[in-house]
Amino acid sequence: MAYWLFKTEPDVFGLHHLKQKPEQTARWDEVRNYQARNFLRDQVKFGDTVFIYHSQCKPTAIVGLAEVVSAPYPDPSQFDQTSDYFDAKSSTEKPKWFCVDIRFEQEFLHPITLSDIKNAPELSNMVLVKQGRLSVQPVTQSEAKLLLKWTKQAKKPA
Repeated sequence: MAYWLFKTEPDVFGLHHLKQKPEQTARWDEVRNYQARNFLRDQVKFGDTVFIYHSQCKPTAIVGLAEVVSAPYPDPSQFDQTSDYFDAKSSTEKPKWFCVDIRFEQEFLHPITLSDIKNAPELSNMVLVKQGRLSVQPVTQSEAKLLLKWTKQAKKPA
């Protein structure tokens, strides 16, 4: 099992939206960055754990966990001419964009803010710190262990 961080804007599709979906499961789609796409297509696997990160809000923070519940598959929005994410250069024979389904697992009592992460020397090499704009990014085992430890604490990490 691997760990991932998926970034989202909470007013577009946040953790609360995922919780409201049937079976608390939704497609993680409309990713249009090649590096993020490559992670989704080539490395994200069924059973992986996802840290859900809310961006474009205050504070930006990891707010909960989800689980990947499908293998990667072509993102249907690339074929939908009415979608903002339609890609005329993509075809069903040669899809360019991929997605996975995720299921809600947990909402954190105390979100882990970007400031918390940046203030932790153990997380200084985290992709979120080094390449913050990437919407799908790996989280190492040691980073995940620390983040999960923080979620079990009664108050925010010091």
